[in-house]
Amino acid sequence: MCGRFAQSRTQSQLRLAFDLPEEAAPGGPAGSGARTWPPTDDLAADHNIAPGRSVYAVLGSPPGAVAERAVPPGPRHLATLRWGLVPSWARDAAVGYRMINARSETVAEKPAFRTAFAHRRCLLPADAYYEWQLLSADGAEPGTSPATDPAHASRKAKAAKRPYAIGYSDGTPLALAGLFERWRDPEVPDDDPAAWVWSCAVITAEAAPELGHIHERMPVVVPPEHFGTWLDPSAGLGDLRRTMELTPAAAFEVRQVGTAVNSVRNNGPELLAEAEPEPEPQDATLF
Repeated sequence: MCGRFAQSRTQSQLRLAFDLPEEAAPGGPAGSGARTWPPTDDLAADHNIAPGRSVYAVLGSPPGAVAERAVPPGPRHLATLRWGLVPSWARDAAVGYRMINARSETVAEKPAFRTAFAHRRCLLPADAYYEWQLLSADGAEPGTSPATDPAHASRKAKAAKRPYAIGYSDGTPLALAGLFERWRDPEVPDDDPAAWVWSCAVITAEAAPELGHIHERMPVVVPPEHFGTWLDPSAGLGDLRRTMELTPAAAFEVRQVGTAVNSVRNNGPELLAEAEPEPEPQDATLF
């Protein structure tokens, strides 16, 4: 799964990193409004992003624009979304806290995600994502997902957690595969931009062999050469499924970090620093 990540780049840095065109100004395509396109707010660097917070997202062109304007598919716009997808039919926005991840195996069929998967895919930039290995009396073991492990809650409660930060070894931003959706808040007047809540989820997959010792799941990371496919509103299911299998885990740097990241109250670049080596257990010796 993916429950925490870091993103410190500014809008200008993200536009350069994702090769966004100059005309990709804040606010999205010309003529768009709060109902048809998500906002682009300035976000401070956040080294411990938790569900419910606003995050940057890289979007392609709206459905139909690729064909109508002869615009090649790929990164076109930068927007801000709230992490935790709220389906358009949800009764309230709180459901988003339970929908921070969508499983790649079922995302095309699940009612909460299938419409967004078909029409509203995005890339979520990250310096790195965090994952936790469990430490029990029997030693280290991979973290699990509540969707596949009936004993997830009890195992997690009984074990200590060892955090890791995972990102590209050269510092390039990760492009987490995401979905986004809009939801109308019935408590807010029509003329208030806040009437429309734009939210997102991170797609996850079975962990690659390089990462399976830490956790059984990982976020899907889209390689740069496949940005166009992922953001193409006309991409077929077969191409999308293949893209979700291309996470370049062999290019990742995996480093153990300090336990300060365990608390969402802690923030700052020091959370990404490599932890001090843990002392090796010493055998008792009698003299």
